[in-house]
Amino acid sequence: MTTPPPLLDPAFLAGQRARLVALRTDLSRSMDRNADEARQLLSADQDHANEIEDRAQDLTIAENDRILSSQLAPQRSAIDRALAKLDEGTYGFSDVSGAPIPIARLEAFPQALRTISEEPKP
Repeated sequence: MTTPPPLLDPAFLAGQRARLVALRTDLSRSMDRNADEARQLLSADQDHANEIEDRAQDLTIAENDRILSSQLAPQRSAIDRALAKLDEGTYGFSDVSGAPIPIARLEAFPQALRTISEEPKP
């Protein structure tokens, strides 16, 4: 097991854990809210005979909510992985190369799993 660099002291790691848990909670709430809204729209659509335009609008909103949730899923996965790395003692090291992730990057992006140079290009 790799040991954290000296600057990743226990207080920093505890703070990062708290930040990651808060991020995961907020993200999960957002995803749940989007899913609930989509279900409500689709359920209401089935219960009422709406105008075609109303139905199309509700389906578009539901689809947008589904897309948003699917885009948030990888973020939640990264947060879960960062939390697992804290448990493993590998937080602060790249999943790709094992290189240390700069403290400034971890402070700005606590769920960072790679160095900036290792991030996939868009």
